[in-house]
Amino acid sequence: MPAGSLWAALSTQQDHVAHGSGPVASQDGWRKQRPGPRSSEAPVPFKANAARRHRIPKQRHRVTNWRASDASLRQRGSLTVWFTEEAIAAWRAEPRTTRGGQPWYSPLAILTALTLRTVFRLALRQTEGLIGSILQLPGLDLAVPDHATLGRRAEALEVPRPRSSPGSGPVHLLAGSTGLRLCGPGAWLAEKHGSRTRRSWKKLHLATDADTGRIVASALTGNEADDGSQVGPLLDQIEGPVASFTADGAFDRDDVHGEVAARHPDAAVIVPPRSSAVPGDTAETAPTQRDRHLEVIAERGRMGWQKASGYNWRALIEADIARWKRVIGDALRSHTDGRQVTEVTIAADVLNRVLELGRPEYVRIA
Repeated sequence: MPAGSLWAALSTQQDHVAHGSGPVASQDGWRKQRPGPRSSEAPVPFKANAARRHRIPKQRHRVTNWRASDASLRQRGSLTVWFTEEAIAAWRAEPRTTRGGQPWYSPLAILTALTLRTVFRLALRQTEGLIGSILQLPGLDLAVPDHATLGRRAEALEVPRPRSSPGSGPVHLLAGSTGLRLCGPGAWLAEKHGSRTRRSWKKLHLATDADTGRIVASALTGNEADDGSQVGPLLDQIEGPVASFTADGAFDRDDVHGEVAARHPDAAVIVPPRSSAVPGDTAETAPTQRDRHLEVIAERGRMGWQKASGYNWRALIEADIARWKRVIGDALRSHTDGRQVTEVTIAADVLNRVLELGRPEYVRIA
């Protein structure tokens, strides 16, 4: 990974949030909280040069494929929908050979309706109306799944898992997580009138390809699950080899290193050790990857380790999470666990399709 593109990606996609500032509640109202002193022994600085960042000029970049990037952005808003002969033939479900009722709609029909629901952020009844209008425009004589059928079939629908690009070689994996709200009072309602119940949410775990930006693995858990416990389930969804696994300090655990080594022994684990970390007992005779990270940190410092190890690429997973929140939303529309897993898997496929339309390529000019 070249250093130039590394810093370009880091500059354009990392969120700029001031560290240690913001309003805090007090008895007489809200007051501005001043940032506290930064310890020199902090694990990895949240923002380098935070005290004088406002005096540092921002980097400037130039898009090299502007025409193709501009066309891909227009294509993302296209409403063109077409049905192939194979899709029309496969719309109705095949007859069952076992006991039970006969299904009317194939998994393809249900998946198509739920995908359009995710793209346009619709409820199930509005999704039923959208599918009906789409089928009516070309004059197709196909039955429209009703909203009750969509909700029931989504519980156990088999959705193809996202995969890395074929022939791309070993994957440089970036892992991260974020929270998705469940049904409940919105942010405005809670701030205006207060919420009597604690807001409920679930945690979304993502693993993306650092080279292509595609989501290659996802998992949905409760808010009590920690990030490190989902490394194994995420790696089980990766079919090809993994060259490196990069994550934040929450993954600095022995079981995380063990999960990666068990499935991909040659993969590099790039996780920042905590500030109180010490080398292991075999650091001098048989050093582990964590011991080597501590050695580089002792020689070059935390920021030097970030540049040398490629840890700064982790900013791309934060950009992917921000893209999820902007395109898909920050909440789950389904109410049961099975439907929520289906919703998340479909949303990951939608974002991957959006990236297939094209991405901007840029170079740093200042």
